[in-house]
Amino acid sequence: MKTVLKSILTICLFILLTQAKTFAQGCVAIRSTGGICEMNEHPDSTSTNGYWLYNDNDRYYKSFRHFIGKQEQFQRIALHNNVINKVVQMDNTFTRVFNNRWSLSVDLPFADNSRSQVSSGTRFSTHSAGIGDMSATALYWLFDPKKATKGNIQVGMGITFATGNDNVQDYFLNGATGVRTLQPVDQSIQLGSGGTGVSLDVNAYYNFTHSFGFYGNFFYLSNPTDVNGTLTSAATPSAAKLAETSNVNSVPDQYLVRAGASLAVKKFSFSLGVRDDCLPVRDIMGGSDGFRRPGYILSLEPGVTYGFKNIAFYAYVPIAVIRDRTQSVPDERTTEITGVYTHGDAAFADYVVNVGVTVKF
Repeated sequence: MKTVLKSILTICLFILLTQAKTFAQGCVAIRSTGGICEMNEHPDSTSTNGYWLYNDNDRYYKSFRHFIGKQEQFQRIALHNNVINKVVQMDNTFTRVFNNRWSLSVDLPFADNSRSQVSSGTRFSTHSAGIGDMSATALYWLFDPKKATKGNIQVGMGITFATGNDNVQDYFLNGATGVRTLQPVDQSIQLGSGGTGVSLDVNAYYNFTHSFGFYGNFFYLSNPTDVNGTLTSAATPSAAKLAETSNVNSVPDQYLVRAGASLAVKKFSFSLGVRDDCLPVRDIMGGSDGFRRPGYILSLEPGVTYGFKNIAFYAYVPIAVIRDRTQSVPDERTTEITGVYTHGDAAFADYVVNVGVTVKF
């Protein structure tokens, strides 16, 4: 009985503390770089032979509300000219736990995306589907699990590979002429970023009792590549676009901060936390040129997990509280060049649905 209970609590804690890198939401292209955060589970102080964990995380969202800064553009929905993104993504993450301190995770994402927009009063859609950017992360628990029995901190370093196509193309409709032109789809539904990135994970937990505790996650993905060369339009770029560098897509950084509490009740585990998904205006390394829609989403994140033996099913639904499309570098340059304040918009979702299963073997 103790072994079964331990397995249930292990996987439940794994789920509660690992749903950090399922990113949000809409035209702010914060891509998923893993169905899970890399906090693999509560470290087992008796583990010497190691084991495997497999996580399948399925994500869906629909973004349709436009924001400039924190101000929602209500007229876009009223006029039926809002952009609507629908994203379905599956992350397959394989984790090898070598011992009670070291582990390695590899993630392979797949996505099926669509973007509906209006041209001269006519609505049309573009699509992308395929493999996203793979990632691999090595992780280490800082404190000896034999001594740190109530809490611990895990750190990880990873690499994200440019395996996803960053130049997916589809046909765009000119509503006035009826002509369709093949060109790259919008950055928000491109499968990959076009650059190799380096990530940092910091994950922590503290359990007050066997059933109640706090958790926290921090993740930062640094993309030193400046731009990926994918054009934002099939048309010849104007001098203004060339000056502000918005004629090609940027390869931006992204980060996540997450914290909350969890409560285990029999085979169920419930959690409630806050999370901040962000695509910053400027990168910490490399240039910040090119087109990007920077911004952040502050969300409340309720979740529930049901575990038995070596399997756990879960559902998490981050609900947006604050959405902010911040001013980009091209916006700032245009403001400086023209003397007219410029601030682009972005469409956001109200919530994201994450469901999945984790298996220990």
